[in-house]
Amino acid sequence: MKKIVLFLFLVSSFIGFSQEDAWVYFKDKPNSAVYFATPTLMLTQRALDRRTAQGIALDIKDVPIYQSYIDEITASTGITVMAKSKWLNCLHIRGSQADINALKLLYSVLRVDFADKSLNISGKKTTAKLKFKPVNKVLETAVNFNYGTSANQIQMLNGHLLHQLNYTGSGKIIAVLDAGFPGVNTAQPFQRLFANNSILGGYDYVNKNANFYTGNSHGTLVLSTMGGFTDGQLVGTAPDAQYYLFITEDTASENPVEESNWVEAAEEADRLGVDIITSSLGYFGYDNPAYGHTYADMTGNLAFASQGANIAFSKGIFVVASAGNEGATTEPHVGVPAEALNVLGIGAVKPDRTYASFSSIGPSFDGRVKPDVMAQGNLVVLSDTAGNISTGSGTSFSCPITAGMVACLWQALPGKTNAQIKQLITQSADRFSVPTAQYGYGIPDFNLALSNGLSVSAFSKNDFIVYPNPTSDSISITLPEGLESKTIAIYNVLGQKVLDKNISTQSSTISLKSLNSGMYFYKIESNGFSKSGKIIKQ
Repeated sequence: MKKIVLFLFLVSSFIGFSQEDAWVYFKDKPNSAVYFATPTLMLTQRALDRRTAQGIALDIKDVPIYQSYIDEITASTGITVMAKSKWLNCLHIRGSQADINALKLLYSVLRVDFADKSLNISGKKTTAKLKFKPVNKVLETAVNFNYGTSANQIQMLNGHLLHQLNYTGSGKIIAVLDAGFPGVNTAQPFQRLFANNSILGGYDYVNKNANFYTGNSHGTLVLSTMGGFTDGQLVGTAPDAQYYLFITEDTASENPVEESNWVEAAEEADRLGVDIITSSLGYFGYDNPAYGHTYADMTGNLAFASQGANIAFSKGIFVVASAGNEGATTEPHVGVPAEALNVLGIGAVKPDRTYASFSSIGPSFDGRVKPDVMAQGNLVVLSDTAGNISTGSGTSFSCPITAGMVACLWQALPGKTNAQIKQLITQSADRFSVPTAQYGYGIPDFNLALSNGLSVSAFSKNDFIVYPNPTSDSISITLPEGLESKTIAIYNVLGQKVLDKNISTQSSTISLKSLNSGMYFYKIESNGFSKSGKIIKQ
């Protein structure tokens, strides 16, 4: 699948390729002690502060790739380095099969993974995938924030209520990973961002230069749904957030290097202290069908970009991604990286809250609920590169609309972790107790999420936390100090007790592997203290 834009159509399939793409992974990082001794060599102070606020320790993934290893690969015959990832300690390379295989003899190399899985010793032949390309369906339309025609896409999420409380994304930084941002530096709807110094920088990972006001207009449209401002016509969901703009998508071809570009940009976002990554890009098939993903790959942490997205989350970043526009195709499932375990994957609904037929569906191959939540993705009001207020359709737009509201909610609840914010959003959705393949958990209510986040019972140090919820295997329970003889009982929807455990410590993990998927109710009791709630077992 090309960048997740609007409605897609079928095009021709693969013809032969002489060079291969692969990832070469290294054994170690010999100079890690230097970086741990001086963390600002690898992360900005803002990034370190974000980690500290969420109790996240530095680890070996934060250390850059050992430069001598990079130089060794660069000097190798017939090898071109396309991208790199410190998190995964690897380089994305291109060359002949023989030249790539020769790298396995180097002392520094742990392993080599070909993008064509049939070339890996333990790999299986990948079924050729159909390739889908975008058709831009931006339509012109006529045209307290005076939202104008953009009101519905914000009000559907009750985002306007957060705005009225002056939660407009201020103090939060969003990295936009997309295909290009032409016109952002000249068009009127973005001038408010420039007046407030809200565009902090960016980079073009495709062409390896700092000119990010170029490329495909898709990123411009995406940014406008968050940061655009034309009084009475368009107000983005996070007009006062700050932004980094990263080009990772090469619209001239479809190749796994785009996943590597994505991860490299996510690493830079982490280094810079970004709070939220939003990406209206998604991957399934490639120009070379042997490189493509299959539905069986959608297990949450197998694809390269999904691995990177999960690591970004582990560093305290909130990751939002478009579910995809394949709902009406022969492969309708949510793609990479929206399918990742810790990514908030966003599907699309129409202005009347009904399912948009193009929106990719779940579940993931391993049975998780995907998409996670929904937002307006049909007839979305946005700005084009010339500043004209238009409409467009696709999960490309439901994703940033949601990401902007994540910034507003997190501004209102600065003491929460990314995991807690994600849980508040998911639990506020209108189908949380009865998720479906089309809607996931449904349309979130950010005002409800804020209310729940401010309530005494929501993640208070004086109360308790049950997380994650929904869950697949287990729940972690953190209880207030001073409670004794603690027990948890879990009941099915018929009121039958299916699990009863004593809790011996303030923090405990309870296995739910014996339970079938579905909704359950829990009750925690201790010396007159009692709390109850519901759990979704995936």
